[in-house]
Amino acid sequence: MGAGQRVVTIQKGPLYRVLGSHVTLWCKVSGYQGPAEQTFQWSIYLPSASEREVQIISTADPSFPYAIYTQRVRAQEIYVERVQGDAVLLHITELQDRDAGEYECHTPNTDGRYFGSYSAKTNLTVIADTLSVSMGPQDLIHTEGDAMELTCKVSRSTAQHTHLSVGWYCLRGEHRAEILTLSKDFVVMPGPAYAQRFLAGNVRLDKVGSTSYKLSIAAVEPSDQGQLYCEAAEWIEDPDGTWKDISRKQSERTSLVVTPQDQDLCVGIAATKSNPSEGDTLRLNCTLEAQRSDSRHFQVAWLLNSTEVARIDPRGLLVWKKEYEKRASLGQLHAFKQSNTVYILTIHEVGLEDSGAYHCSVLEVKAPGNFQSIQTNLSSALRINVKPIAGLGLHATLISRTATVSYMQSFELICRMSASRPVEELLLSVGWLFQPKPPTDGYQELVHVLPDGTVSWGRAQPRFQGKAQLMKAGAFSRLHIHSAVAGHAGTYQCKVGVWRTLQGQPTVSFTSNAVGINVVPPESKLRVATRENSMEVAGGADASIECRMELPLNNSQLAVSWYYLPPPPEDANPLLIVRASHSGLLEYGAEFSSPTQKSRFLSQRVSRHVFQLRILSASSGDQGQYCCAAEEWCWLEGGWHGLGERWSGRTRLLLKLPESELHLEKANHSILARYGQEVTLGCLLKSTLPPAVRLSATWFHRKEDGHERPLLTLNHDGAIESLQKGLVGRLQLRRPTAGDLSLTLASVQEDDAGTYHCQVQEWQQQGNKDKWELQTWALSGYTQLTTTPPETTVLSRICSSPSLLNFILCLPLVLILLLALAGFCWCFISRKRKKGTIRGDQLMELQGAGGIKQT
Repeated sequence: MGAGQRVVTIQKGPLYRVLGSHVTLWCKVSGYQGPAEQTFQWSIYLPSASEREVQIISTADPSFPYAIYTQRVRAQEIYVERVQGDAVLLHITELQDRDAGEYECHTPNTDGRYFGSYSAKTNLTVIADTLSVSMGPQDLIHTEGDAMELTCKVSRSTAQHTHLSVGWYCLRGEHRAEILTLSKDFVVMPGPAYAQRFLAGNVRLDKVGSTSYKLSIAAVEPSDQGQLYCEAAEWIEDPDGTWKDISRKQSERTSLVVTPQDQDLCVGIAATKSNPSEGDTLRLNCTLEAQRSDSRHFQVAWLLNSTEVARIDPRGLLVWKKEYEKRASLGQLHAFKQSNTVYILTIHEVGLEDSGAYHCSVLEVKAPGNFQSIQTNLSSALRINVKPIAGLGLHATLISRTATVSYMQSFELICRMSASRPVEELLLSVGWLFQPKPPTDGYQELVHVLPDGTVSWGRAQPRFQGKAQLMKAGAFSRLHIHSAVAGHAGTYQCKVGVWRTLQGQPTVSFTSNAVGINVVPPESKLRVATRENSMEVAGGADASIECRMELPLNNSQLAVSWYYLPPPPEDANPLLIVRASHSGLLEYGAEFSSPTQKSRFLSQRVSRHVFQLRILSASSGDQGQYCCAAEEWCWLEGGWHGLGERWSGRTRLLLKLPESELHLEKANHSILARYGQEVTLGCLLKSTLPPAVRLSATWFHRKEDGHERPLLTLNHDGAIESLQKGLVGRLQLRRPTAGDLSLTLASVQEDDAGTYHCQVQEWQQQGNKDKWELQTWALSGYTQLTTTPPETTVLSRICSSPSLLNFILCLPLVLILLLALAGFCWCFISRKRKKGTIRGDQLMELQGAGGIKQT
């Protein structure tokens, strides 16, 4: 494939932006070779020195900015948002006068040769913010239906050609509702809540004169109440033809209170009988008292224990609640509107379930076809007690062999019925009720069996489609549920009724005790590697942290969350970096939700068993521990369900900084120690530290199997943290404040053998007295520790060998004899030498005068 021509494109200028506003400039590169993620460098040529390049920011080099921009870049007042690998946005959060000039976007070459353009320029001019929006603040009180007008003055004196947009808004608490807006293209558009009133001419926005904009409401409504204000925006057309709002301001707020019309509606309820017997007829009358009632529009509803039974809307349409539809179809319930103030509900053959507190609820609306509420009222409670037919002693008991079943396991419920007469002689109906877990709106009917054997399914049937089996034998009714799922968990009851005839309603009924069934979801088979790791990368390099797992064999999906634990003394609670849901959606944690952080922390799946967190351009602030939490999701009952999380071991990330003036003793040592001894492993600082510098240190131990683990950490605030619980109390640093970071290991054990070294880091205080920044680090030499068992004592060896013991006992006597013999020989030889000397002297004396003659 041939290489294309490299082209860098920047937002076309000249651009005009307002002082103090948030400005963005886009830049992209195409036709390149090399990595998909390109490097971008932004510079400016100031009007005062148009030939001099001033570097602002780079996506790859933190040291790129010149001094005048360094502080703003560090404070994120200027930053680069990577839209994709080859496109970025330059953000200036608060434009300053000195930001005017010619901006250059440069992309360093990654191609095999130079071919094309590598930079592009655009001009940015900073203009004053001249937009002015004003409306005198006031407090208004209007009666519903009154007219209201508000005027807002908007002006600007910008030299460039700009357009204005003006909008009116109503603020109610934290909710902002748009009323009307005059767009920059001079089109008036209503907000969603005001569209109908705008089309009817009830709400208008007019321009009065050159700078005044008037909002008119012909008839205010209670929904208009709140804080009203106008908002204006100044727009300018960029060279590429797009319009940009360069300034936006709001006026002062006006408080509007709307007083509703007098609420003169009174509602009453009455009954023909307050204590009817089972099978009697009950009539409930709902009466309304209101001025001009014939010209007003009402909706009336009957409530039993706060649950709606039926309602008649303003057009006279009768609607039954679903639970009462069947009784109404059988002619047991009737409701009608007798007049605009009288509404009647009739219940034939009342049952025990009809007992309770009845209310009439009335809603007044504007028109039969417009259900916008004017006012509502509720009658007082009317208590109705239905007296049961005595003498049967009807009773029902519900039992289950188990209260907890596993997913896809079957279970059975048994309803035992009893009465004062033989159950076989009675006309009985059996209903099964179910309330899901967690509860929703009370019990739902699952299935109902009439005395003639007719089976009808209720609202709860969809949960049990094809999984419920009903059996009845004598005084027992059984409900069998096979292949239970989570939707079958909840509370069950059976309801037994006694009927006089095969038509009508039961005259006596009894509801059993409740039995709870819990369905245990399937257990996750996911396994995640929990081994602790440590890795070190160079400053500015990319780091990759892995999360390995064993996947189950079913068709499950995985959600993977990555967490970060800052190094001490920061808060040790894990911080969410990014979560990849089972459906592939990414959710970043609060501390990692900025565009810069999102572009640096990437979650990806590199194989079926391995997930990876990539950290681009690692910096000192990225040091700490990382771990992942994996959650298995399975498709159950038509939806995805989580089966629980599994956490990986932690990976400690260390940043490899260039060594500087921090000098440690580099010599390697070997130590032989016996079990139980105490040894000191050297780590000595050879240089002197300034007062404003602090040290932190970590000791590492590498065993013969090659696995290295941290043992103990001295934080720069002086706190010491033991990283291996089994070594607490056996490790001690010598004199950290004096630069002697040697480690003392007490009571040496066999498992302590291996190679030891320490890593020392230098910290300096940066501005804020509570902020310390890592400057450099250094490694000590390595100490090889070999451990051996203790030697046996001399006494034990002697006592264990009889020949050796006899030799030791005889040795002193032999030595004494040898010494005596040596002394005797020495004395004998000495005496002989003495005699020879005397004779020689005498011979020399006799020869005297003749000289000494030697023979």
